[in-house]
Amino acid sequence: MVSLEEFHQYFTQSILSDAESRTLLRPQAFFETVCEDLVSIGDLTKNYTYAEYTKKGTEALGYDFDEERGVLTILNHQYFQDDGIQTLTKTQLDSKFTRMKSFLKKSFEGFYLQMEETSDAYSMAYNLKKYYEKNQIIKIRLMLLTDGRVTRTLTDISSEFFLNFHTEFRIIDIEYLHKIYSIAGGIGEFEIQVDLPYLKVNNEDNSYHSYLTVISGDTLVKVYEDFGQKLFEQNVRTFLQFRGAVNRGLRNTIETAPEMFFAYNNGITATASSVEFGENGNINVIKNFQIVNGGQTTSAIYAANKVSKMDTSKVSVQMKLSVVTESNNQDEFVSKVAEYANTQNKINNSDFFSNSPFHKDMKSYSTRIFAPAADGAQRRTHWYYERIRGEYLNSQAYLSAVDKRKFLLENPKNQLIDKTLLSKAENSWNQKPDIVSKGAQDSFKKFAENISETLENDKLAITESYFKDAVSKIIMFRTVERLVTKSSWYDGGFRAQTVTYTIAFFSFIIKEMEINLNFNIIWQNQTIPESLLFLLEKIAEKIYFKITSPPPGFANIGQWTKNHKCWESVKELKIKFDKIDDNLFITNEEVKYVQKEEKNKKTVDTGIDMQVQVIKTPIKIWKTLYVYYMENKSALKLSSMQSDILSKMASGKITLPSEKQSAILYNLKKTAEGEGLKFSNV
Repeated sequence: MVSLEEFHQYFTQSILSDAESRTLLRPQAFFETVCEDLVSIGDLTKNYTYAEYTKKGTEALGYDFDEERGVLTILNHQYFQDDGIQTLTKTQLDSKFTRMKSFLKKSFEGFYLQMEETSDAYSMAYNLKKYYEKNQIIKIRLMLLTDGRVTRTLTDISSEFFLNFHTEFRIIDIEYLHKIYSIAGGIGEFEIQVDLPYLKVNNEDNSYHSYLTVISGDTLVKVYEDFGQKLFEQNVRTFLQFRGAVNRGLRNTIETAPEMFFAYNNGITATASSVEFGENGNINVIKNFQIVNGGQTTSAIYAANKVSKMDTSKVSVQMKLSVVTESNNQDEFVSKVAEYANTQNKINNSDFFSNSPFHKDMKSYSTRIFAPAADGAQRRTHWYYERIRGEYLNSQAYLSAVDKRKFLLENPKNQLIDKTLLSKAENSWNQKPDIVSKGAQDSFKKFAENISETLENDKLAITESYFKDAVSKIIMFRTVERLVTKSSWYDGGFRAQTVTYTIAFFSFIIKEMEINLNFNIIWQNQTIPESLLFLLEKIAEKIYFKITSPPPGFANIGQWTKNHKCWESVKELKIKFDKIDDNLFITNEEVKYVQKEEKNKKTVDTGIDMQVQVIKTPIKIWKTLYVYYMENKSALKLSSMQSDILSKMASGKITLPSEKQSAILYNLKKTAEGEGLKFSNV
């Protein structure tokens, strides 16, 4: 377990590394890092926006608006930038919250009219005014982010009514951030208070406990109001509002026949880490409550109550609650429950991207492949692929001081590949800058969809070459970030949008020329060649002025860049280049040749790996597997060839399986494991 002090040191260095690699001021790097963590656990939505405004007595660094719940969050920070953990004082808290209130009040009064239209603060104030005028706001949160620690006496600040809105005060300090990294899955510890009668389904010997219960519409509304997206971290869906037939049906039932909701609706499937029982015998506390199926039901009931002002007191929802007793199995268990429970509407394979073989391949390559030594460095390094948040830090947790230094030398922080950065770089190159501009979550979802579709069509698509190209795109993305920041024409604001549109446009024009960028040049040098840097800078300048001059009807630049029409207008730009270095590019034929060679190599590597794993598997496991299939416990019906090979392997007649036999045996074992067969006690 990483201590708070160790985490603070890691966190501080992480912010410093991020700021240096992206040419950001450290406070902005701190803000973005913390907000991304809060999005991942549901404390903020994917729509949060950085927009700094600081004047005497008035201050805000960003905002977030949960349209479904009507929750407006004003963001600010107290960033100490200190090597030690500082303590936040009451005076500092009061000052920050007072300034945030001032900004909010002025924004509701039309503050944006006094600002420069191209600034981020203008967009922020403009949107706050819009939400206010349209009566979309139900609740306000003032949220302060800090790398310091808040004493217990200051953590709970009473809510109040401000500008006729219920207003809450939240402080996200270093201890809270530490918990996010410490808890498996990153959902964060929380508990809900309920009073639910139940029927227990299984006995104490099971690895999980199941309860059937009924939860009222009003209780569900209260729970969702308090915890929002936290409830759906393991849900493969997002709420689709009342667009589809299912959701319209939910609304009609709530409005016209609420007492029939129980009969008409399939209910909710949920998981938890534990439950507590009250004196009346009912469940009264559910810890780490996760709705893995029933997001539409929950959101529909909430919207009916809060938006349409319908009475939900007569609505009853059936709920199947599974409590995982072994914390080590929680992620796998919840993933399986979500996969098998979500059959109401069509689910794309990309929705289960967390289980994709993509991660295994990327992790394998990141561990095996050394990056070329650059700038005269004597030690070769890895680009560390972090599939799960906190994995990079946890890898260092139990290392000795010597081993930790070695780990950091081989896996430097500035070569950490997190999924968010990877998705931005890939989507930008794949000409989806409008998606990237919508935020990290939308960007990652589109990336997952693309990868899932690619793997469905070609299981060998993630090769060593793919990994190196992906790293090269990340290098390009970070380089353009620095390039924009340092440019004389850049006036501040909308840097992220400028970066993604620049890369997308460059990708677009070379595709129009029917040539391909030679990413291997970037990989070998671990940097962008000067000739390519010149092209990107010229494009970036044109892009910046193009996207910050939206057409009539799109006064908000931030919203304009999220619109696909913005990308269509950018593609109309005509940029003349005096000279293009031919060494930067390769032909389509060369690309196809490399891809073919890489797939052949991967096929061989995969076959050898399967043989090794099959040979290492004890014969008693093959015997268990043979019985499993012969007793028809599997949904898979074996062919005569599969049955013969498995039978001979179980009886010891095959001592050295061929590559083909190994592939069959390996896949039979994986299928059975996927169906729940355990070999741990064999």
